[in-house]
Amino acid sequence: MSRPGNCSALANLAIAAKLPTAYALRHYPDMYDGALANELSVDRLIAELPFLLLVLAMFWSGASRIRAAVAVAAAAGFAHSLLVAKAPLAAFWWGLLLAVNLLLLARRLHRDRRARFTPDEEAMVAALLPNLGAARARHLLDQGFWLSGERGDVLTREEEPVGHLYYLAAGEARVLSHGRQVGTCRAGDLIGEVTVLSGEQASATVILDGPARFWCAPANVLRPYLAAHDEVRHALEQGFALALKSKLRASNRTIAEAGEAPD
Repeated sequence: MSRPGNCSALANLAIAAKLPTAYALRHYPDMYDGALANELSVDRLIAELPFLLLVLAMFWSGASRIRAAVAVAAAAGFAHSLLVAKAPLAAFWWGLLLAVNLLLLARRLHRDRRARFTPDEEAMVAALLPNLGAARARHLLDQGFWLSGERGDVLTREEEPVGHLYYLAAGEARVLSHGRQVGTCRAGDLIGEVTVLSGEQASATVILDGPARFWCAPANVLRPYLAAHDEVRHALEQGFALALKSKLRASNRTIAEAGEAPD
Protein backbone atom coordinates (compact mmCIF):
# COMPACT_ATOMS: atom_id res chain seq x y z
CA MET A 1 0.00 0.00 0.00
CA SER A 2 1.39 3.42 -0.95
CA ARG A 3 2.18 6.01 1.72
CA PRO A 4 -0.58 8.52 2.55
CA GLY A 5 1.44 11.37 1.08
CA ASN A 6 1.47 9.70 -2.35
CA CYS A 7 -2.32 9.15 -2.55
CA SER A 8 -4.53 11.27 -4.73
CA ALA A 9 -6.89 13.81 -3.08
CA LEU A 10 -9.85 11.50 -3.62
CA ALA A 11 -8.01 8.56 -2.07
CA ASN A 12 -6.94 10.70 0.87
CA LEU A 13 -10.55 11.62 1.57
CA ALA A 14 -11.65 7.99 1.47
CA ILE A 15 -8.82 6.89 3.76
CA ALA A 16 -9.37 9.72 6.25
CA ALA A 17 -13.05 8.89 6.52
CA LYS A 18 -12.12 5.40 7.76
CA LEU A 19 -9.35 6.42 10.18
CA PRO A 20 -9.64 7.54 13.79
CA THR A 21 -9.88 11.30 14.19
CA ALA A 22 -6.53 11.70 15.99
CA TYR A 23 -4.70 9.77 13.23
CA ALA A 24 -6.49 11.69 10.50
CA LEU A 25 -5.65 15.04 12.08
CA ARG A 26 -1.97 14.02 12.37
CA HIS A 27 -1.54 12.78 8.80
CA TYR A 28 -4.06 14.99 6.95
CA PRO A 29 -3.84 18.39 8.68
CA ASP A 30 -4.52 20.42 5.56
CA MET A 31 -7.81 18.69 4.94
CA TYR A 32 -9.11 19.28 8.51
CA ASP A 33 -7.78 22.81 8.73
CA GLY A 34 -9.87 23.66 5.70
CA ALA A 35 -12.97 22.08 7.20
CA LEU A 36 -12.50 23.99 10.46
CA ALA A 37 -12.04 27.26 8.61
CA ASN A 38 -15.22 26.58 6.68
CA GLU A 39 -17.16 25.91 9.90
CA LEU A 40 -15.98 29.23 11.34
CA SER A 41 -16.52 31.21 8.17
CA VAL A 42 -18.49 34.44 8.19
CA ASP A 43 -21.32 32.80 6.29
CA ARG A 44 -21.60 30.11 8.92
CA LEU A 45 -21.71 32.63 11.74
CA ILE A 46 -24.40 34.62 9.94
CA ALA A 47 -26.43 31.44 9.51
CA GLU A 48 -26.31 30.82 13.28
CA LEU A 49 -27.19 34.43 14.18
CA PRO A 50 -31.00 33.93 14.21
CA PHE A 51 -30.67 31.09 16.72
CA LEU A 52 -28.48 33.24 18.96
CA LEU A 53 -31.10 35.99 18.83
CA LEU A 54 -33.82 33.50 19.77
CA VAL A 55 -31.84 32.41 22.82
CA LEU A 56 -31.24 36.01 23.89
CA ALA A 57 -34.95 36.80 23.48
CA MET A 58 -35.76 34.33 26.25
CA PHE A 59 -33.89 36.51 28.76
CA TRP A 60 -36.07 39.56 28.12
CA SER A 61 -39.01 40.47 30.34
CA GLY A 62 -42.41 41.39 28.98
CA ALA A 63 -44.33 39.61 26.25
CA SER A 64 -44.03 42.48 23.77
CA ARG A 65 -40.26 42.70 24.11
CA ILE A 66 -39.88 38.95 23.69
CA ARG A 67 -42.08 38.96 20.59
CA ALA A 68 -40.14 41.88 19.13
CA ALA A 69 -36.84 40.06 19.70
CA VAL A 70 -38.24 36.85 18.17
CA ALA A 71 -39.45 38.87 15.18
CA VAL A 72 -35.93 40.26 14.66
CA ALA A 73 -34.48 36.74 14.86
CA ALA A 74 -37.09 35.45 12.41
CA ALA A 75 -36.36 38.30 10.00
CA ALA A 76 -32.65 37.47 10.08
CA GLY A 77 -33.36 33.77 9.52
CA PHE A 78 -35.78 34.53 6.70
CA ALA A 79 -33.30 36.81 4.92
CA HIS A 80 -30.45 34.31 5.23
CA SER A 81 -32.54 31.33 4.11
CA LEU A 82 -33.96 33.19 1.12
CA LEU A 83 -30.98 35.23 -0.08
CA VAL A 84 -27.90 33.29 1.03
CA ALA A 85 -28.74 29.65 1.69
CA LYS A 86 -31.37 29.49 -1.09
CA ALA A 87 -33.50 27.24 1.13
CA PRO A 88 -37.18 27.89 0.37
CA LEU A 89 -38.53 25.55 3.06
CA ALA A 90 -36.45 27.14 5.82
CA ALA A 91 -37.43 30.58 4.50
CA PHE A 92 -41.10 29.57 4.73
CA TRP A 93 -40.85 28.59 8.42
CA TRP A 94 -38.81 31.67 9.33
CA GLY A 95 -41.31 33.82 7.44
CA LEU A 96 -44.23 32.20 9.22
CA LEU A 97 -42.61 32.84 12.60
CA LEU A 98 -42.00 36.46 11.60
CA ALA A 99 -45.59 36.95 10.43
CA VAL A 100 -47.11 35.48 13.61
CA ASN A 101 -45.04 37.70 15.90
CA LEU A 102 -45.71 40.83 13.83
CA LEU A 103 -49.44 40.04 13.96
CA LEU A 104 -49.35 39.66 17.75
CA LEU A 105 -47.38 42.89 18.13
CA ALA A 106 -49.83 44.74 15.86
CA ARG A 107 -52.78 43.43 17.88
CA ARG A 108 -51.11 44.56 21.12
CA LEU A 109 -50.41 48.00 19.66
CA HIS A 110 -54.02 48.32 18.51
CA ARG A 111 -55.31 47.44 21.98
CA ASP A 112 -52.91 49.91 23.60
CA ARG A 113 -54.15 52.70 21.34
CA ARG A 114 -57.76 51.94 22.20
CA ALA A 115 -57.17 52.07 25.97
CA ARG A 116 -58.56 55.18 27.64
CA PHE A 117 -57.76 56.64 31.06
CA THR A 118 -59.07 59.44 33.26
CA PRO A 119 -56.54 62.05 34.46
CA ASP A 120 -56.27 60.29 37.84
CA GLU A 121 -55.67 56.95 36.13
CA GLU A 122 -53.04 58.45 33.83
CA ALA A 123 -51.15 59.76 36.85
CA MET A 124 -51.36 56.36 38.56
CA VAL A 125 -50.13 54.46 35.50
CA ALA A 126 -47.28 56.93 34.90
CA ALA A 127 -46.13 56.69 38.53
CA LEU A 128 -46.55 52.98 39.24
CA LEU A 129 -46.79 51.13 35.91
CA PRO A 130 -44.52 52.99 33.48
CA ASN A 131 -43.31 49.80 31.75
CA LEU A 132 -46.72 48.16 31.37
CA GLY A 133 -48.64 48.44 28.11
CA ALA A 134 -51.73 50.63 28.11
CA ALA A 135 -54.12 47.73 27.47
CA ARG A 136 -52.69 45.67 30.33
CA ALA A 137 -52.75 48.69 32.64
CA ARG A 138 -56.39 49.33 31.72
CA HIS A 139 -57.24 45.71 32.49
CA LEU A 140 -55.53 45.94 35.89
CA LEU A 141 -57.38 49.13 36.82
CA ASP A 142 -60.66 47.43 35.90
CA GLN A 143 -60.06 44.95 38.74
CA GLY A 144 -60.71 47.78 41.19
CA PHE A 145 -62.88 50.89 41.42
CA TRP A 146 -62.68 54.57 42.32
CA LEU A 147 -64.19 55.95 45.52
CA SER A 148 -64.40 59.25 47.34
CA GLY A 149 -63.69 59.26 51.07
CA GLU A 150 -64.21 61.61 53.97
CA ARG A 151 -62.21 62.54 57.04
CA GLY A 152 -62.11 59.66 59.51
CA ASP A 153 -62.61 56.85 56.99
CA VAL A 154 -60.36 53.92 57.92
CA LEU A 155 -58.50 52.22 55.07
CA THR A 156 -56.44 49.71 57.05
CA ARG A 157 -56.41 48.64 60.69
CA GLU A 158 -53.28 47.66 62.55
CA GLU A 159 -52.90 43.90 63.18
CA GLU A 160 -55.84 43.09 60.87
CA PRO A 161 -55.57 41.57 57.35
CA VAL A 162 -55.42 44.15 54.57
CA GLY A 163 -58.57 43.76 52.51
CA HIS A 164 -57.74 46.18 49.68
CA LEU A 165 -54.89 47.79 47.81
CA TYR A 166 -55.31 51.57 47.67
CA TYR A 167 -53.89 54.28 45.45
CA LEU A 168 -54.43 57.76 46.87
CA ALA A 169 -55.09 60.14 43.97
CA ALA A 170 -56.07 63.17 46.05
CA GLY A 171 -56.10 64.00 49.75
CA GLU A 172 -54.04 62.85 52.71
CA ALA A 173 -54.18 60.09 55.31
CA ARG A 174 -52.62 59.64 58.73
CA VAL A 175 -50.54 56.54 59.50
CA LEU A 176 -50.90 55.41 63.12
CA SER A 177 -49.01 52.75 65.04
CA HIS A 178 -50.23 51.88 68.56
CA GLY A 179 -52.29 55.06 68.53
CA ARG A 180 -49.41 57.39 67.61
CA GLN A 181 -49.01 59.07 64.25
CA VAL A 182 -45.86 57.84 62.53
CA GLY A 183 -46.37 59.11 59.03
CA THR A 184 -48.59 60.67 56.38
CA CYS A 185 -49.80 59.33 53.06
CA ARG A 186 -50.22 61.90 50.30
CA ALA A 187 -51.50 61.97 46.74
CA GLY A 188 -49.64 59.42 44.64
CA ASP A 189 -49.00 57.00 47.51
CA LEU A 190 -49.99 53.34 47.69
CA ILE A 191 -51.59 51.98 50.84
CA GLY A 192 -51.51 48.31 51.79
CA GLU A 193 -48.97 47.27 49.15
CA VAL A 194 -46.64 45.58 51.65
CA THR A 195 -49.12 42.95 52.86
CA VAL A 196 -52.07 42.91 50.45
CA LEU A 197 -50.65 40.09 48.33
CA SER A 198 -49.32 38.01 51.21
CA GLY A 199 -52.44 38.23 53.34
CA GLU A 200 -50.44 39.31 56.40
CA GLN A 201 -51.76 41.74 58.97
CA ALA A 202 -51.40 45.47 58.52
CA SER A 203 -48.46 47.02 60.32
CA ALA A 204 -50.31 50.31 60.88
CA THR A 205 -53.71 51.96 60.81
CA VAL A 206 -54.38 54.39 57.97
CA ILE A 207 -57.15 56.99 58.38
CA LEU A 208 -58.16 59.68 55.90
CA ASP A 209 -57.33 63.15 57.14
CA GLY A 210 -59.92 64.88 54.95
CA PRO A 211 -61.82 64.50 51.67
CA ALA A 212 -59.96 62.11 49.38
CA ARG A 213 -60.21 60.34 46.05
CA PHE A 214 -58.69 56.88 45.73
CA TRP A 215 -58.62 53.67 43.68
CA CYS A 216 -58.95 50.39 45.52
CA ALA A 217 -58.84 46.73 44.50
CA PRO A 218 -60.10 43.90 46.73
CA ALA A 219 -57.33 41.54 47.82
CA ASN A 220 -59.42 38.47 46.98
CA VAL A 221 -59.73 39.73 43.40
CA LEU A 222 -56.20 41.03 43.02
CA ARG A 223 -54.33 37.92 44.16
CA PRO A 224 -55.77 35.42 41.63
CA TYR A 225 -55.63 38.05 38.89
CA LEU A 226 -51.92 38.67 39.40
CA ALA A 227 -51.26 34.93 39.73
CA ALA A 228 -52.71 34.50 36.22
CA HIS A 229 -50.94 37.52 34.67
CA ASP A 230 -47.20 37.37 35.31
CA GLU A 231 -46.37 40.46 33.26
CA VAL A 232 -48.83 42.61 35.22
CA ARG A 233 -47.64 41.17 38.53
CA HIS A 234 -44.02 41.95 37.68
CA ALA A 235 -44.90 45.53 36.70
CA LEU A 236 -46.99 46.05 39.83
CA GLU A 237 -44.25 44.68 42.09
CA GLN A 238 -41.87 47.18 40.51
CA GLY A 239 -44.44 49.87 41.32
CA PHE A 240 -44.56 48.61 44.91
CA ALA A 241 -40.77 48.94 45.13
CA LEU A 242 -40.91 52.51 43.79
CA ALA A 243 -43.66 53.40 46.26
CA LEU A 244 -41.69 51.93 49.17
CA LYS A 245 -38.57 53.88 48.21
CA SER A 246 -40.62 57.06 48.06
CA LYS A 247 -42.06 56.39 51.52
CA LEU A 248 -38.60 55.71 52.95
CA ARG A 249 -37.25 58.97 51.52
CA ALA A 250 -40.22 60.86 52.97
CA SER A 251 -39.72 59.17 56.35
CA ASN A 252 -36.02 60.04 56.35
CA ARG A 253 -36.85 63.68 55.60
CA THR A 254 -39.37 63.74 58.44
CA ILE A 255 -36.84 62.27 60.87
CA ALA A 256 -34.16 64.71 59.74
CA GLU A 257 -36.49 67.68 60.12
CA ALA A 258 -37.51 66.49 63.60
CA GLY A 259 -33.85 66.19 64.56
CA GLU A 260 -33.11 69.71 63.37
CA ALA A 261 -36.10 71.25 65.19
CA PRO A 262 -35.18 73.29 68.30
CA ASP A 263 -36.06 71.82 71.72
